[in-house]
Amino acid sequence: MSAPVVRAKFRVMAIEPAQNADPNNVFTTIRMIPVWEQEGVNRTWSKATPSGELKISITNPEAIDKFDLGKEYFLDFTPAD
Repeated sequence: MSAPVVRAKFRVMAIEPAQNADPNNVFTTIRMIPVWEQEGVNRTWSKATPSGELKISITNPEAIDKFDLGKEYFLDFTPAD
C-alpha cells in the first residue's frame, strides 16, 4: 500500500449517543473539525485556517470507545482504487 496522499489532523468536538425507534439499534455520532496549526501536518493541505467538518455515525461499541472528546486524530486520504 502506498503512503497517504493527504494527511489531516481533526479534533473531536462532539460525541452524541443516540438510537432510533429500535432500542437495539444504538449508535453514536462523532463530529470533528480540522485543527489549525502554525506549523505541522495540517499546513501540508491547508496553508490558511482549515475549514470543514467530519460527521460519522458509528454502531460498533469498540470503535466508539476509540474516540475521546477534545482529542486530535489523523485522517488519511488515499485513493481507494
